[in-house]
Parts: sequence; C-alpha cells; structure tokens
Amino acid sequence: MREVTKRRWRVVLDVALGLFLAFIVVTDAVGERTWELVAGLVVVAGSVATARRHPTVSLGIALVGTLAVPFPYGDRVPVWTVFVLVAMSYQAALRMPRARPGLLIGGAVALVGVPVSLLVAPDGLGDWASMMAILVFAGLSPWLLGRYVRMRGELARSGWRRAEEMESRQRLVGDRARLRERARIASDMHDSLGHELSLIAVRAAALEVAGGLDDAQRDAAAQLRTSAATATERLREIIGVLREDAAPVEPVQGDLDELISRARASGLLIDAGVDSSLAPPMVARAAYRVVQESLTNVAKHAPGAAATVRVTSTDSETRVSVVNVAPPAGPLPGAASGKVGLIGLRERVRLVGGTLRTGPRAGGFAVTATLPHDAAPAEETPEAAEDSTSARALELARRDVRRSLIYAVTIPLALFGVLLAVSGIAFLYQWNSSELPAAAYDRMRTGQARADLAPQLPEHQRAARPTRGEPPPPPGAACEYYGAGRSWLNDDYAAYRLCFVDGKLVSKDWFSEGAK
Repeated sequence: MREVTKRRWRVVLDVALGLFLAFIVVTDAVGERTWELVAGLVVVAGSVATARRHPTVSLGIALVGTLAVPFPYGDRVPVWTVFVLVAMSYQAALRMPRARPGLLIGGAVALVGVPVSLLVAPDGLGDWASMMAILVFAGLSPWLLGRYVRMRGELARSGWRRAEEMESRQRLVGDRARLRERARIASDMHDSLGHELSLIAVRAAALEVAGGLDDAQRDAAAQLRTSAATATERLREIIGVLREDAAPVEPVQGDLDELISRARASGLLIDAGVDSSLAPPMVARAAYRVVQESLTNVAKHAPGAAATVRVTSTDSETRVSVVNVAPPAGPLPGAASGKVGLIGLRERVRLVGGTLRTGPRAGGFAVTATLPHDAAPAEETPEAAEDSTSARALELARRDVRRSLIYAVTIPLALFGVLLAVSGIAFLYQWNSSELPAAAYDRMRTGQARADLAPQLPEHQRAARPTRGEPPPPPGAACEYYGAGRSWLNDDYAAYRLCFVDGKLVSKDWFSEGAK
C-alpha cells in the first residue's frame, strides 16, 4: 500500500513539473515564432515523460533544447530553455548511476552548437558562448548538485551498512571475549569446587571405615562418598564442555603478591600495595584477573614504563588500581590492541556486580575496578560509540560527501572562467582583425572592383556590429561589415558597411547604434 501511494505521488509531482514547465514555455514563446512554442512543448513533454525510467534520454532532450538559444530572436533570450535544463539536469543526476553518459551528451551538444551558431546566429561564436554559459550554469551546475545529493545518499546508506557490519563484528568479538572469560570462571569453579568435593569424599571414606559406627551409619557414609565422587565427575564433565582451550596454568587461588613478584622478575618496574584479605574468593579472583591483565598490557604496550598497583579491601568492597606512566621509548611496533582482554575484564567485573574504568591518564594508562563483596551481576552495557571503528568510517564517508559538494560549486565556476577567457580572447582577436582604417575607407569610391579593394580590407569582418541604425541595403547587394574605430569597451558600436553588386562597390555607409 505504501509503495502504491509513493508511486501515485511521483506521478502527481511529474505532472505538476510538466505543467509548470509548459506554462513557462507558453508564457515565454507565445506571440513569437510558432515553431519555438511547438519545439518547447515537445522538449518539455519528452524530458518529463522519460525522466524516471530513462534519465539519460531525458537529459539529452533537455540539452538539445538549448540549441534553440543561438537562433536570432532580436533582443530576446529564450528563458524556457533555462528552466527546462535546470529541472531536468538535476533530476537526471539524481537517477543516473554513472556520470559519463551525462558528460558525453553535454559535450556533444556543445560541439553541435558551434556549426549551428555559425550558420544561423547573427553573432556567430558570441551566441555560441551565450549557449555555453547556459549549459554551464543551467545544465552543469544543477547536474553536479544532483550528483552530490545522490552521492551523499549512497555514501550515507553504504556508511550505515558498513557501520552495522562493523558493529556486528565488534559485538561478536566482545561476545567471544565474554564467553572465554565465563569459561575461565567455570574452570576456576571446577578446580576449586572439585577440590572441596574431593576432600568431602576423602572424609566420607575415612568416616566409613571408622570404628564405633553401626551399619546404617556406614551405609550413609558410603552413600555420601559415592555422591561426592559422582558430583566431582559430573562437574568435571560439564565444565570440560565449556573449556575452549587448555586449562589455565595460573593457580586457582591466585596470590597477588606472587603475581607481582613474577612480573617484577620479568623486568617490570612495579610499586605495589596489596591488601585483599577481606575479599571473598570470587572478588579476590576478579581482582587477581584485573591486576594480571593490566600488567600484561603494560608489558605489551608500554615497555619500560613504571606501574603502580593498589589493591585495598574493606568489609563491603575491594578497589583495584593499576596505573602506568608513559613508556620511555614508545609502544612496541605492531602491538596494536584488540581490546579483547579489556572486554574479558569488563565481563569478569560485571559478573561480581562491579565497575571497570579504563583510559589514558597523564600520558600513560589507568585501569581501576570497584568490586562489591555482596552484589548481583550488573546489566550488560553496549560499547561506547566513540570507540567504534564504524563511527570513524562513517565520518570518512561524510568527508567524501563534503568534498563532492565543493566540486559541485568550484567546477562550474572554473569552467565558466575558462569559457569567459576563451570567448574574450576570441572576441578581441576578431575585433582587432576586423578594423578598417578611416583613411582607407575615405579613399574607397563607388564603382571600384572588390578585387581592387581587397588589399585594403581587414582579414575578418566585424561580428559584434550595431543592431540598430543600419540604413536599408541596396537591392541585390552583398554587404560586408568592418570596424569603424570605436573601442570594444563602448557598447555604442559603430561599423563601416560596404555593399557590392556583381563584384563592384555600389554603396558605403557608416552607422552606429546611437545614430538617429
């Protein structure tokens, strides 16, 4: 139902756009040439009808419509081509998967416009330059803006897909680390509880053979021994399934002083203060793991750095702090952190209801944990968004989009500058090479042959000549126009006109736009 509604709204928008552009064409071309009105309506209908399914064709039709610009309209410029080109270029860029077809069509229209301007336009290359200006600002600029909007949408969608993939991968890594930590805890439970159950079985066996017991008591002791042995075997089987690797080599009841001594023997500089006498076994084990993982990270990522270890216990909680200063020679090359150990530590601390904080401090790194003695496991919390690799990837995608917006603004301006420079150079060359000296004009007499006058005539005729004030030419005469000494900065142009019939000069005139 939603798709049907979207489709209907698209049709409504297309019809509204077509009616608006048709209104512009009728308003601009009514009362002028009939062919212009018909051509404009055909361009609007064709470009709007093909805009969604065939955006390349729609863009081509709108670009072909700009070829109407060089045609002589007097002082009027066909505005409808600008409106059609802006709307269709933007929509085509939104829907075209590739940029090359649009660029090829635009280049082809620009090249075709050269002979069209030379054949039908009164100002030749000047009118072609006007058409090119419309192509750049009404065609290329909206097209680049549409490409920017399309690229922004694509990059945003691909960025979010990448973010979701990375977040899923990160969650998998975190889940695996948490499961491994839970397996370690299960292994600890097996070793400690198995030891206690074994002691119970031994004592039950001793009780079974002790003197002074009747048969019922001996049977009860035997059943107790059998149950303890069975529980030990069941515990071993269940916990063994949870183990993904070999059993841990560190002692079950890990001694912090012994751990710190071994770390010092390996070369670490440690200032320690440990008091965990009031911590319950699970809390003591969690404290042991925090210190163990923190010292491992110091040895791996901050070689040579001094570390401070503080473990304090009260009746209600145990606090652990491991802080290292900045390494004197920097971190080891290639020793990038995967953060798996910290994820495991966070899971270990969470299961005893505690909190773990990690982060840089004074150029080094600090790990602090608060472990309550009688608390339920805390709720799981997602990883911080600022630490997510996907967030950085998304920021890079946004940077690419901003760069494409800069291109959309600077490229049309640069092209317009190049077009203006080339047109200006061509105009000045044509202006200077079409100047007829006043002395040569005064020496010319009617009746002279064109061939006799040729050595005095300039290389080119004047293209930018007055559009008003020209006297009627003689019947059947072929007239030539040359510059009359006015500066190109003066918009009140003047020109010499030489009219020939059968190769002979029949009239010569000077006229300007300001002439009455």
